[in-house]
Amino acid sequence: MRTLVIETATAACSVALIEAGAVIAARHEVVGRGHAERLVPMIAELPDGGRAGRILVDCGPGSFTGVRVGIAAARALAFGWQAEVYGFSSLPLIAAAGFAARPDLDSLAVVLEGGHGEVFMQVFHASLSPAGAFGSLKPADALAALEGRHAVGNGIHRLIALDPAVDAIEALPDAADAVLLPAAFTDLPPRPIYGRAPDAKPQAA
Repeated sequence: MRTLVIETATAACSVALIEAGAVIAARHEVVGRGHAERLVPMIAELPDGGRAGRILVDCGPGSFTGVRVGIAAARALAFGWQAEVYGFSSLPLIAAAGFAARPDLDSLAVVLEGGHGEVFMQVFHASLSPAGAFGSLKPADALAALEGRHAVGNGIHRLIALDPAVDAIEALPDAADAVLLPAAFTDLPPRPIYGRAPDAKPQAA
């Protein structure tokens, strides 16, 4: 079955069509906050307008707005196309790409921007099994938890600011890398994974 992958959880906006375990078309742009304006045109640029029987969307953690834009688009397209829709997490996606680039590693840490000066961090083994739950950490705490491992993600600059010698590569998630994910990582419900409490809080009664 052809799968449309939607990835909008960070400053990047990307889409990909996957069929028979291979990427047949993809688009990737760093848009900052422009996901809502670019996502649908990027999908339309894919073969057959991106139409697929299955849609896979990044549920986060990452940007609150970006995650919601991607999920809303995935649900709308799934309704219009009568397609299946599932979610995945940005953390194992980046981990899979990290291990593909560094197959010599036994483990690595994904470090993403988390807002309010914190980072989302999770450690993965080479099998992509997580070493523990992800958390939203202050950079100093994330650096301590890194324990000398290789780090990858768009939040690594916060660790480098504390220790310029840290082994890290900056990276953003890319929809095309979903081809690297085992099936067990691509069957989440299409709901946001925020990772921390929302900024806005209800007023007290």
